[in-house]
Order: sequence, then structure tokens, then C-alpha cells
Amino acid sequence: MQNASKREVSRRSFLKKSALAGGVAAGSALAAPAVLAQSPIVVKMQTSWPASDIWMDFAREYTTRVEEMSAGRLKIDLLPAGAVVGAFQVMDACNDGVLDAAHTVPVYWYGKHKAASFFGTGPVWGGSATTMLGWFYQGGGADLYRELTQDILGLNVYGFMGFPMYAQPFGWFKKEVSTVEDLQGFKYRTVGLAADLLQAMGMSVAQLPGGEIVPAMERGVIDAFEFNNPSSDSRFGAQDVAKNYYLSSYHQASESFEFLFNKDFFDDLDPDLQAILKYGVEAASTSNTASAMDNYSADLEKLQTEHGVTVHRTSKEILDAQLKAWDQLIADLEQDEFMKRIMDSQRAWVERVTYYELMNAPDYALAYEHYFPGKLKL
Repeated sequence: MQNASKREVSRRSFLKKSALAGGVAAGSALAAPAVLAQSPIVVKMQTSWPASDIWMDFAREYTTRVEEMSAGRLKIDLLPAGAVVGAFQVMDACNDGVLDAAHTVPVYWYGKHKAASFFGTGPVWGGSATTMLGWFYQGGGADLYRELTQDILGLNVYGFMGFPMYAQPFGWFKKEVSTVEDLQGFKYRTVGLAADLLQAMGMSVAQLPGGEIVPAMERGVIDAFEFNNPSSDSRFGAQDVAKNYYLSSYHQASESFEFLFNKDFFDDLDPDLQAILKYGVEAASTSNTASAMDNYSADLEKLQTEHGVTVHRTSKEILDAQLKAWDQLIADLEQDEFMKRIMDSQRAWVERVTYYELMNAPDYALAYEHYFPGKLKL
């Protein structure tokens, strides 16, 4: 498939150059002053999200920026999960050249190597998703990601990270859960190393893409789950199958989107178009953050006022048990030299950066309680 991909890239190059040459020839023959416009390069990009998910809106914020910054030289054909391949297969499709690009998360190709989960769904050292996105770009994470994807796995891709997500809720339960004992035996949906974490806490875990969660809940395949945020959760009907929504968790507290590109396709582009695709991730990251603030908070209110959902904060007992379960997993994962190097790099970054962040941050909860007394239930 890789040779086929290279042939396709060569075909694109030929067509691009032929179009330009043809324009010159036609212009000479007709002696016309008008210059024929170059056809846009179409980027076939699939997401890992259902068509109705808010993350498709977030992906469109990226495509809009890329198309406008390229003055129409790039056109992104954005497709939902399942349009070409399944939600968990976009990495393979980008590697093989079936897709030019994908909008996904690294944990969805965790089956290739557990280290994929460290780029968003790994141990929580104390830093937020913003802290860990900083690690990717300034703390050595991008080099380790390239080593994993290209050197260790031999994948024909580039990947960039954007939009530091809010910590993911512990999720949706049919009844209240406040102790570790309450969790025993639950059939629970999550992904990546979070699955190992919650299995260590006594849960039975199924790894499912977002679009399959509610049907699995209705059939009894699972009886509790998390996906990511109030907007995505409400759009696929989480409130119809459970009424207890637990915010705050250490199972996935530092994730960002992954923007994947077939390496041959990307390398064949002019340098300015490569830069637009790369730095468009940063532009969309800011836009996605603002959209998430607006939508997630509004949809959380609707879940409570319009759908009878009770919102809880996960108990300190469960959070403490999650950290202890991470400790056990870390000891096992460190037996792998490459994964130990990733964790050592993350710990060194978080120890320095989060010290500054925490020492410098005022107590926002104190200020919130001052102006909106009694609303927080901590």
C-alpha cells in the first residue's frame, strides 16, 4: 500500500505541474492576458467522530482556517467516522494513503503500541492538558512522538497536537457511586491506558468509539461509561440512558486532538502549504478552546435544567484510588525502555512547569465562591 501511496502522490505532482504548464501553453496559444487559476489541492480528511458530534464542528474550525489562509489553494474534504474507515482505523488509512489526513486522538491507535496513550491518556503527574500540550511542543514530546510513529512503528505519517481538552468526566452512571466498593464489577467504557487503570480498580472495561456507546448501554453490554464532555455526551443521548454525571477524574486528564497527515502527501506540498496545515493546528486550538468553554458549560446547564441529570464531583476516595492504580501501572510500564523515557521526560517537565503554575495561580475557587456563593459543591 505504501508504494500505491507514493504513486498517488506522484500523480498529484504530475497533475499539479501539468495544470500549470497547460495554463502557460493555453495562454501563449490564445495570446490572452488572463492567467488560469490553479485547481485547489483536495485534502481527504476523516475524523474519528460521528457527524453530529461537536468535535466535527471543532474540525471544521480547522478546515475553515486552512482554506482561508491558503486563499483556496487547499480544499479539505472533511468526513465523519465511518465514511471511509472506522473511527479506530484512521491511523492505518493515513499510513496507507487511503486518507490524506485525519482528526483523531492518539489513544485510538493504542493497539499498535501502548506508548500512544502517553500522548493524552497517560498518568496524571499533576499537569493539565495545557501543561502537557506544552510538553509536546517545548518539552521533547514531539521528538518522542516522531520516534514512536516513524522509527519504532515505521508509520508513514506526521502528527501535530492541538486543543488541550478539559479533564474528562468520570462519566455516566445509573446510580450514585461514591466509594471504590461501589465500582466493583461495573461494565464500563473507556479507552487506552485508562482501560488498564479502571480494570485495576475492579471494573470490566470495553473500548468503544463514541458512536457505539449509547447502543451498547441500551443492550446492557456496558452499564457505565465516559466519552469526553457535556456537549458530545448530550448530543449522542447519554442523558437518556443514565442520570448521574460525575465530573473530575484522573483517567484522562491531559488529552489533545491529533492531526495526522500522510507523510508522502504532506512532503509533496509547497512549503507554504505545509506551514498552513501545520500552524493551522495552533489557530484551531485557540478557537476550539473558546468554543469548548461556551458549549460545554451551556450544555452542562441544559443537562441539569432540561434533562433531570444530577451532576456530581467524583469523590476524593475514588480520585485517590485512581492515583494509586496509576502508581501500579507506571511500575509495569517502566519495564519498557522507550515508555520509561517518555514518562521521565513528562515528569521532569511537570515538576518544573507545574510548580510555577500552582505557586503562581490564585485560588480561583475562592474568588468564584465570593461572587457566586453556594453554587460550588466541592
